[in-house]
Amino acid sequence: MGEGGFGKGGFGDGKGKGKGKKGGKKGEKGKGKKGAGEEAWVPMTKLGRLVADSKIQKIEDIFLHGLAVREYQIVDYFFPPGSLKDEVCKIHPVQKMTSAGQRNRFVAYALVGDSNGHIGLGNKVGKEVATAIRGACIDAKLRLIPVRRGYWGNKLGQPHTVPMKVHGKCGSVHCRLVPAPRGTGIVGSPTMKKMMAFCGISDVYSSSCGHTRTKGNFMKATFEALRNTYTFITPDLWAETAFKLNPYQEYSDDLAEWLKKPRKGVKA
Repeated sequence: MGEGGFGKGGFGDGKGKGKGKKGGKKGEKGKGKKGAGEEAWVPMTKLGRLVADSKIQKIEDIFLHGLAVREYQIVDYFFPPGSLKDEVCKIHPVQKMTSAGQRNRFVAYALVGDSNGHIGLGNKVGKEVATAIRGACIDAKLRLIPVRRGYWGNKLGQPHTVPMKVHGKCGSVHCRLVPAPRGTGIVGSPTMKKMMAFCGISDVYSSSCGHTRTKGNFMKATFEALRNTYTFITPDLWAETAFKLNPYQEYSDDLAEWLKKPRKGVKA
């Protein structure tokens, strides 16, 4: 048969004809695709276009007007690489019975936070673990919220605890966070400690009831309690505020101009 067939050139060094040569071509093709890297971000929403054009300078402006974040690249834009940490908290399999048998999938819960007043919690179901983890991290970025921090007693130094008693609920799980003196630490479970570290709270008392062994619901209840820190208007926020225009209203002319621009694959 010669060296190109069943001999040493077939699957060995790839120098022969036939299968060896074909295998080399496939390898090169795959290598080229893998080395291409991530594509440049092309914003698909109005908010994404304003962020990409540097019209919105701070992520707090998005939270102030309650704008929906539909692209995770918007969050990446405001946080320098390495400042927003992410961690997978729980992965568990779920099953569904179908006519063809059991269908197994995986649920992943992920946390993101900068330890400076921002935290996000996301979950994703996927056929593979890697797909579920990737989707959970993206979902957590889309659900990023600001966390208000305050003091217990005198207002000395940096804020270190929650500003008031807050409560959150998910399923049967109730979670309550109570301000604590400086130096107390996080009085709660390991999951609670991890969430408080991600949002930058160093001292807090916690109380929970319900089926707290369900880690997903417990994390969601704590997340809702942290979200509620900005729902109370305390006396220091009673001063009259000069409100800004909504970014969609302020930059409406720029958004209209963008629609008139010729785009690839879109007829004028």
